[in-house]
Amino acid sequence: MASGGNSCTRDCLVLLRQGEMSSPPTYAGVRISGCWALGAEGSHSSAESLDRLYPPVAPTRPPRKRTTSQCKSEPPLLRTSKRTIYTAGRPPWYNEHGAQSKEAFVIGLGGGSASGKTTVARMIIEALDVPWVVLLSMDSFYKVLTKQQQEQAAHNDFNFDHPDAFDFDLIIATLKKLKQGKSVKIPIYDFTTHSRKKEWKTLYGANVIIFEGIMAFADKELLKLLDLKIFVDTDSDIRLVRRLRRDISERGRDIEGVIKQYNKFVKPAFDQYIQPTLRLADIVVPRGSGNTVAIDLIVQHVHSQLEERELSVRAALASAHQCHPLPRTLSVLKSTPQVRGMHTIIRNKETSRDEFIFYSKRLMRLLIEHALSFLPFQSCTVQTPQGQDYEGRTFSGKQITGVSILRAGETMEPALRAVCKDVRIGTILIQTNCYTGEPELHYLRLPKDISEDHVILMDCTVSTGAAAMMAVRVLLDHDVPEDKIFLLSLLMAEMGVHSVAYAFPQVKIITTAVDKKVNDLFRIIPGIGNFGDRYFGTDAPPDWSDDEDTLST
Repeated sequence: MASGGNSCTRDCLVLLRQGEMSSPPTYAGVRISGCWALGAEGSHSSAESLDRLYPPVAPTRPPRKRTTSQCKSEPPLLRTSKRTIYTAGRPPWYNEHGAQSKEAFVIGLGGGSASGKTTVARMIIEALDVPWVVLLSMDSFYKVLTKQQQEQAAHNDFNFDHPDAFDFDLIIATLKKLKQGKSVKIPIYDFTTHSRKKEWKTLYGANVIIFEGIMAFADKELLKLLDLKIFVDTDSDIRLVRRLRRDISERGRDIEGVIKQYNKFVKPAFDQYIQPTLRLADIVVPRGSGNTVAIDLIVQHVHSQLEERELSVRAALASAHQCHPLPRTLSVLKSTPQVRGMHTIIRNKETSRDEFIFYSKRLMRLLIEHALSFLPFQSCTVQTPQGQDYEGRTFSGKQITGVSILRAGETMEPALRAVCKDVRIGTILIQTNCYTGEPELHYLRLPKDISEDHVILMDCTVSTGAAAMMAVRVLLDHDVPEDKIFLLSLLMAEMGVHSVAYAFPQVKIITTAVDKKVNDLFRIIPGIGNFGDRYFGTDAPPDWSDDEDTLST
């Protein structure tokens, strides 16, 4: 959009179309939910000083209604001097069948170089005030340059503002996986050396994906993945000033080289490839991050979309697939007098904490040993010290990884380490939201390349199976094959067994006992009590469930 002109034209948020619209947009108001709103906040002269060219810091917004299940007045985060830690978890993104029911909502942010796309994206994230939002920059997807192209780039003679400079195949494949809830690896581009770094970063767990880049709307297949397309329209003079400051201070360029590159590549590319894509946008944001009214309206629309994606899983599990015989994928440790005796001790409410811990650990060790017998083995021959051959067996997989569902699941880690040398350990924190009863994912730390391992998933009790299903879904999203997942639990309810087995029929379920009932509070009957509280010596809240610890906010 040309600089200058009518202030209403420059300062309005524009909704281009709801359906298909090929004619050029007219700049007026925005029609949202049946009413019209003007995005103008006053005109700005092009003769302002450079300091005033930068958009003002947006005023602090009041807390918004959450699209997560935690509708509290306080924000779901803890702020420290170095970072912000979200305390709100990710609600289920799958149904009772274990399959993703709705894809992540993808926002595409296009616009010229240094138009403020990243700033607008971060303002949208802050205003949304929900966790599990992924910001994906197109700058990460520059193609790997040849030696000749490297030399051209060093002399500012390579065109980074042309569509051919981007790896659209990788962009599309990455967005598709993120949209499907999968874990993805993102290349890290070094703008100083014009090359990709050796290490890649991992992104996972997106309810909302914000994809920003100068060529965000330049590919037909890429456009199909975008649920909302936003064009950030900023005056060309402002963009040039921003690019000068950024490239000189952050990317080690000199002013002459930046201006040369701008005149030779950036400006012509904007006119030829970027400006024409404005007509493809659903929303145009003039003045970028300075247009807080526009950002407010965008956030309102995204909130409404997220509310439509909310799911209720635990209630569905309570009524589904019950009255069926126990699945073949279930293996219960043989109830010998010794096993029965240990269950008697840990189920007894009068048992001291020390005895509870001692006999729980004994059961865990037996459970782990039993589970290892289901791993794949192959024949091998070794020679004994007497010089004789012995026909034996050896583990035929690549590696064993243990993943504990915090907090009770971590009590099983020592037993696993005791019998599996050099086992890798990962953790997943899942807690029940006390207002909705739904499990929520709060944190995960998984070893690299876990997709190649046999994974032993550990939780001490499973009632409805809601937390176990979420943990299995996380592993599947990280490309762990379903038949390589082993769910281990000291005690399970039949409901939880059915829920996991129906959703994930190839997951092996291994436990020391299965109780028949779950009461209205999702507690296993007769049960064992709150395992985590009995083991760690803490007090359980009155509405705890056996699936996982309860989150109170």
